[in-house]
Amino acid sequence: MSEVDEAMRRFLAAVDSASDRGRRAVAEARERDAAFRGATGDLVDRVRRGGVPARRDELTAERLRAAATGFRVEHRLPVEELPSGAELLAEHSLEQKKAFVSGNVGEGAANRRRPAETDDDEDFSQERILY
Repeated sequence: MSEVDEAMRRFLAAVDSASDRGRRAVAEARERDAAFRGATGDLVDRVRRGGVPARRDELTAERLRAAATGFRVEHRLPVEELPSGAELLAEHSLEQKKAFVSGNVGEGAANRRRPAETDDDEDFSQERILY
């Protein structure tokens, strides 16, 4: 075998090996993506049904929501209309009050706490009226 043939054989073997590694990496990435999308879809379904209570410290900032919406619109992706954080908190609070009035309370009054007061005076009404 000549040097050129040997070099060509090594080159083709390296290309095949790299292609195999690339295919494996793509397959693993697709599996992770599918698992992540499935978990995210389950969480979205639970939130829509009210199975996940909204907490003030877990809300996405409005500027980040606006940036995400802008990105999706810019890339012609679907944009789902979702309630704002304040609306989620108000809905959750209303459900808690309904449960309290009906006597269907999961925890005693001593265990419930008001959310921490914030400096944000844009949505002061929700905290002061609902709690």
